[in-house]
Amino acid sequence: MMSLLQVHDLGVTYPGQRSAALQQVSLSVGKDDLLVALGPSGCGKSTLLNVLAGFVAPSHGRVLFNGQPVTAPGVERAVVFQDDALLPWLNVHDNVAFGLKLQGVAAAERVRIVHDTLQLVGLAEVAGKHIWQLSGGMRQRVGIARAIASQSQILLLDEPFGALDAFTREQMQQLLLTVWQRSRRGVFLITHDIEEALFLATELILMSPGPGRIVQRLRPTFSQRYRNGEDVRAIKSDPAFIALRESLLHSLFQQRQAEAA
Repeated sequence: MMSLLQVHDLGVTYPGQRSAALQQVSLSVGKDDLLVALGPSGCGKSTLLNVLAGFVAPSHGRVLFNGQPVTAPGVERAVVFQDDALLPWLNVHDNVAFGLKLQGVAAAERVRIVHDTLQLVGLAEVAGKHIWQLSGGMRQRVGIARAIASQSQILLLDEPFGALDAFTREQMQQLLLTVWQRSRRGVFLITHDIEEALFLATELILMSPGPGRIVQRLRPTFSQRYRNGEDVRAIKSDPAFIALRESLLHSLFQQRQAEAA
């Protein structure tokens, strides 16, 4: 079956820059995939996500969605940023319904979709609250709910949990796996957090700095273990998880030392 999103030999060089931000990047994301791009600052993760979203045009290579070139943003590719980018003058329900309203979805159908989506992310009881009344974790839930409600086929997540405390971040990681499993849509997430990448990914790509390119690909099984009912703390304290985490950390340190040299 064809992947939803396909990237072939992607390269990006920004105007006025001598070196490329991305070079020879190829990947694919299907509806059952949760692909995580891991790497340090400056490795091109955000550039890659912006190209997939249609915000940045490739300098060479191809980006296809359902076989068609990606040339602009589209409702089939919903983006969730680290900054929740919500509308503070609207309540939770209206923030989630905003994209549906722009798409011309009828009022009754909007109400049904928003209700079901808020149930999915555990926010049904705060539908009438304003954004400023919510915690950081709850605001990120609203952002994810808005992306899901848009009926997108793939979610593009730009370090969505980076500003959260450790406890809330782990809660949000578990929520993302639940939402991904139930909503049956592809996910592409970027992060610099090794533990997060290992726990969430069905496929993990490790990127190198300057120019950003894929230097390692892994297919961790830890998200599947969580979906099978295993406790998150048991998974993250498993010697296999720790060994892989340390191996990736070592690779990142080696990259930094090589860059400094």
